[in-house]
Amino acid sequence: MDIKDEIQKRKTFGIISHPDAGKTTLTEKLLLFGGAIREAGTVKGKKTGKFATSDWMKVEQERGISVTSSVMQFDFDGYKINILDTPGHEDFSEDTYRTLMAVDSAVMVIDAAKGIEPQTLKLFKVCKMRGIPIFTFINKLDRVGKEPFELLEEIESTLEIETYPMTWPIGMGQSFFGIINRRERTINPFREEEKLTLDDDYQLTEPHKIEEDAAYKDAIEEFMLVEEAGDDFDKEKIATGDLTPVFFGSALSTFGIEEFLDTYVDFAPQPTGRETKEGAEVSPTNEDFSGFIFKIQANMDPRHRDRLAFMRIVSGKFTRGMDAVLTRTKKKSKITRATMFMADDKETIEEAYAGDIIGLYDTGNYQIGDTLYSGKQVDFADLPQFTPELFMKVSAKNVMKQKHFYKGIEQLVQEGAIQYYKSMHTNQPILGAVGQLQFEVFEHRMKNEYNTDIIMEPVGKKIARWVENEEDIKDSMNSPRANLVYDRFDRQVFLFENEFAMRWFSDKYPEIKLYSLL
Repeated sequence: MDIKDEIQKRKTFGIISHPDAGKTTLTEKLLLFGGAIREAGTVKGKKTGKFATSDWMKVEQERGISVTSSVMQFDFDGYKINILDTPGHEDFSEDTYRTLMAVDSAVMVIDAAKGIEPQTLKLFKVCKMRGIPIFTFINKLDRVGKEPFELLEEIESTLEIETYPMTWPIGMGQSFFGIINRRERTINPFREEEKLTLDDDYQLTEPHKIEEDAAYKDAIEEFMLVEEAGDDFDKEKIATGDLTPVFFGSALSTFGIEEFLDTYVDFAPQPTGRETKEGAEVSPTNEDFSGFIFKIQANMDPRHRDRLAFMRIVSGKFTRGMDAVLTRTKKKSKITRATMFMADDKETIEEAYAGDIIGLYDTGNYQIGDTLYSGKQVDFADLPQFTPELFMKVSAKNVMKQKHFYKGIEQLVQEGAIQYYKSMHTNQPILGAVGQLQFEVFEHRMKNEYNTDIIMEPVGKKIARWVENEEDIKDSMNSPRANLVYDRFDRQVFLFENEFAMRWFSDKYPEIKLYSLL
């Protein structure tokens, strides 16, 4: 099979949602459905010792939330599907944002009772900005929630996207009977095995007791209205992210997932290309191998001090043992160990293709945003970096643990969840983050993975601004309200106390050009 055939078999998507909408559970059940795992763990089942397969970090297991992006692959209907399960918690939006740079489509999970929530909206906007196709799974239909029309209206008005229900629920909560499958013209019961078939007018082809049920009558009436007055199915609009196919179901009960997968593999895009810094597009079918690092994760296996760099293959074919050039350093090296992920199991792979996500064992050579290539030189566009808002001074509780302390900071900072700064004259380490939970996870991991207790002293909320013309900075500009620090690349950064302090500084020193990250 040639490279083009292999690439056409790949589908790569990220799952986005607000916390608790059921994103990780859906990931679990997709893996279970695809035969990747025999028994899905559940976030609820902490007492049994079963945890969601994609939540491998100890702090995630204890809290029942995802704070890292997990990568998994499974086979379905002749396709190789790569799933990236993203953190739902807003404090980890930067990790999620970068992960969404590595996917070709997204699955948006919505809680039927809560509808569109703030984090869902934020992540949707990232997907919309990239113009990637979005598939919507409305979850928890086995509980009482909002009416289907209300949910569709909310999606359309809040997200400014057209909807096309591929399935339609019959009842909800205790009266949830099942879903109407629009493509197959069947009714798939929630608690029974046998599907019911419908004719061209969506009437049952054989008598069934459900016909007397009020929820069934309402659902058929609603569905006929959707057929007559709803948006038309449009493959082009799906491809550009202007129309989202909508599915109803219950991830916890593995219900509605088959219908989702059947449609997803038919309409989700195959791997897409990526733009270089020069603005050129690298095609997936380009014979030369290329890829970029979008995530680094240390200590996935606590028994070993391992560190994995997650790479999205953009073009060509990866072969174990191949030589690849790291664009940033211009150094060529042989990649002898690469892994593919099956939830928390990982196996060494011999080859992979454009669209696949693989893990490269890393001794500290790689950074987030790095490009690797063979053949003609490639340098992909930079990945986004957020401007942090919260800051903490951090130090080791035990001065004898300084080596562990700095090693831990170095590795965890390279993962990209927190940013590292140091004061100008004392080199006091200062951490910056988008949200408070990142500090808690940092403290937890320093203790558990690097055996180092730390002291954290809040610096508070600050406005961070970098300096374009560093040569014009003078020591006298540094003050408590405009604190001058260095970032991990030794660039000068002002931490302003508030908007007033920043305006005052700009008025006093108009020659200093300040800028922010995202």
